[in-house]
Amino acid sequence: MLQNIDNANRDMETLLRHVMEQNSRSVDYQANTGQMEYRTRETGNGKQTAIFLEGQGGEPTRQLDVNGVCFDGIAKTAEIDVRTARRLSDNYPEQWDGLINAIWQQEPKPRLLRTFMDDERTGTARAMLSDRFKTYDNLDLIETAIPELIKANDEDNAGWQLQNWHSTDKKLMARFKSNTIVGEGAKVGDLMALGLLVSNSETGHGSIQVAQINWTLACLNGMQTENKIRSPHLTSSRGDADVWSVLTEEAKKADNAAMSLKLRDMVRAFSSRESFDEILQKMKDAAADVIEGTYTEKAVDKMGSILGIPQKRRSLVLEGLVQTRAQDGYVGEPVSRATLMNAITAVPQMQDAAGNAMIQPDDIDDWQRLGGRVLEMKQSDWTAISRASLEAA
Repeated sequence: MLQNIDNANRDMETLLRHVMEQNSRSVDYQANTGQMEYRTRETGNGKQTAIFLEGQGGEPTRQLDVNGVCFDGIAKTAEIDVRTARRLSDNYPEQWDGLINAIWQQEPKPRLLRTFMDDERTGTARAMLSDRFKTYDNLDLIETAIPELIKANDEDNAGWQLQNWHSTDKKLMARFKSNTIVGEGAKVGDLMALGLLVSNSETGHGSIQVAQINWTLACLNGMQTENKIRSPHLTSSRGDADVWSVLTEEAKKADNAAMSLKLRDMVRAFSSRESFDEILQKMKDAAADVIEGTYTEKAVDKMGSILGIPQKRRSLVLEGLVQTRAQDGYVGEPVSRATLMNAITAVPQMQDAAGNAMIQPDDIDDWQRLGGRVLEMKQSDWTAISRASLEAA
């Protein structure tokens, strides 16, 4: 069944194998910090920190090596700035260990430890999270989304295919592209295809998400539209947390099953031709919004300010603008809101001189969402950007 959604590199098969292997090693421990001890030890590769989790009810004590994501969670739990925590851990490991252990013992808090276990006693602590964290895992997401896309291929000739995927210590992201739901975007020759993103964080670094993407086929830049659903892993109120903490495993599974049904329906809705055509019309409208002046770098700087893009990253948008103006549909055309949207979504594709990606996988979605914000930008913001291009250099 996977053949009709996989690509030539068999990335879908690799993705499923990866998610299933991680799921087989994933073990969660609900524990109080008073049951934990933090230790730093020297190894052949330098210092390694670990949590020793005291066994309860006949369970063995477990040694859990701390990865970078979990370290940040430990610092957050201790209410210490992460940069300060890293400096103390690197330069004063004995004192740092003592400080964390003192906080854990004197200010005990219930925590969820998410781990990958190698055996019964050893593994990796991959996240220290609030006890309010609702677990909805990557396998749950994939098992919900993939059957719907396969069904759409079989019944509607939707042409869904995995475009790319990334898995980091923070997130899983899988992006799909339809080979049949295509159309012209902002200009004649600017061909676009409907796409879909599914993403999740098992470690507290983002919501469960299904979002619509529009792919620019000339360069495979992706823009996220406003058609999206996000569901946080954390309960929204203390009362909800109290309920969640007393739920049985059966009730928690039922809660996740309801979430899967909602995500299934959103996958179906966001993968329709009708929603895609609405976005294509918005692209055409954006192409009609042309900047008034010639100082495009001023327009990019003003747009960066409105969108909250750091100053040092705005040069990447300028580079993306150069690339966009060389694409079909944009050559020789005035700079418009559609042009600037494409300039932003070009950024995740950029590489440095050594061929390394300029944007980390965990940040790609942020840039795709920024592209969507330009498409949906209110008129007053666009007017400010357009007028900025009139300013003298």
